[in-house]
Amino acid sequence: MNTASIVSKVWSFCTTLRDDGVSYGDYLEQLTYLIFLKMADEYSQPPYSRDVGIPAEHNWQSLKAKNGAELEVHYVTLLRELGNKRGMLGQIFTKSQNKIQDPAKLYRLVNMVDETQWVTMGADVKGDIYEGLLEKNAEDTKSGAGQYFTPRALIRAMVECVRPEPGKTIADPACGTGGFFLAAYDFLVAAHPMDKKQKAFLKHDTFHGNEIVANTRRLCLMNMLLHNIGEIDGESMVLPNDSLVADSGSRYDYVLANPPFGKKSAMSFTNEEGEQEKDDLTYNRQDFWATTSNKQLNFVQHIRTMLKTTGCAAVVVPDNVLFEGGAGETVRKKLLQTTNLHTILRLPTGIFYANGVKANVLFFDNREASPNPWTREVWYYDYRTNIHHTLKKKPLRFEDLQEFIACYSPQKRHERKETWNEQITPEGRWRKFSYEQIMARDKTSLDIFWLKDKSLADLDNLPEPDELAAEIIENLEAGLNSFRKVAATLA
Repeated sequence: MNTASIVSKVWSFCTTLRDDGVSYGDYLEQLTYLIFLKMADEYSQPPYSRDVGIPAEHNWQSLKAKNGAELEVHYVTLLRELGNKRGMLGQIFTKSQNKIQDPAKLYRLVNMVDETQWVTMGADVKGDIYEGLLEKNAEDTKSGAGQYFTPRALIRAMVECVRPEPGKTIADPACGTGGFFLAAYDFLVAAHPMDKKQKAFLKHDTFHGNEIVANTRRLCLMNMLLHNIGEIDGESMVLPNDSLVADSGSRYDYVLANPPFGKKSAMSFTNEEGEQEKDDLTYNRQDFWATTSNKQLNFVQHIRTMLKTTGCAAVVVPDNVLFEGGAGETVRKKLLQTTNLHTILRLPTGIFYANGVKANVLFFDNREASPNPWTREVWYYDYRTNIHHTLKKKPLRFEDLQEFIACYSPQKRHERKETWNEQITPEGRWRKFSYEQIMARDKTSLDIFWLKDKSLADLDNLPEPDELAAEIIENLEAGLNSFRKVAATLA
């Protein structure tokens, strides 16, 4: 079967299941279990003849041999038993459940997966199939899966700027479905001819992640496996623990991340009356500059700790990290002093699946201890003012960030030139501010804009009505989110 027919088949069956109330997320979950089992079966056959740790009574052949109610009962037992295994196998099947209640449809799905040879299929093909499913799942706003899905165009641009090298480690402390890992993998394969040793390092030792949500973690691991990262019978590269709890002691060459958007870390618990409540988490860590329950500020501090002294980071953060007082000011000052915070990309609304998000990308290089601040100037690229994107009609494309990448000048950062000039090019989006200018700002705020908002001044050049409506909705939702956070602190 060719790629197009496989993709078509996968999608058409998903539509069939949706009529039964099975969401994209549930479908993707079941597909993950079945593809993993089928791949394990293929690896157990010649020429591989590998033992991947799945007992005969719970393998792919045992599933294929049953139908009807017997198939459903066996599938439920199989999921439960495999969830108790160690390594990659156990992580894939952790907390697994059967979401397909119609045995006839489950039987059809098993047969559909069985028709394809997954191991021999090109990584780009099976990877594209799975990535397509992940994106569809993110679009399903009711599921909330969009919070784990960073726009692939943005990820690719961030990787193009950081330009990871072979033989070096890449980490993501909240890796979601693994978008940063896959983009970095694709970049390394395309940009660097690698010898056998480097290829082995790329497959087994390059990537290190954390993801506390079991279902998201399983999607990430499957996504990586389908792209030929890791081994089906190996250890999981993605840990299930909360990366903020403690410093693991591991240090990495690169950290690429888009931590969760929620402002506060919280732990759910049941009170004496049996009601669900949330308790704000404040991480008391010796390596943190400030103690706070603000999850975003904690991730910024944690990412700096994760880096080797020669390490580089690119991290997506919401606007509050740039201007919030108290702990926020402390973190910004320390970041400017102890690292070279050289670039900030200001992002427009309308590019994330979570509504009303105003975000930025911080690029910084870690440095050894020094009495003098390492940041001498911060370069800004304003890709927000007068920019309008919507998820469906005008989604963010990689091409939209080409000018930013050119200005960033990944291989010749010392030769950067501003495109903004007050007299000549007042509309330039690329401008630098000195360390002294930023330190003189109230609360050491990094929330800097200089371009004029044309929608306020030029009524003849307003965006299309649907773009305006989308922007109004984004701003209202962003405002509501802010009020909810204030209300939560008062409760």
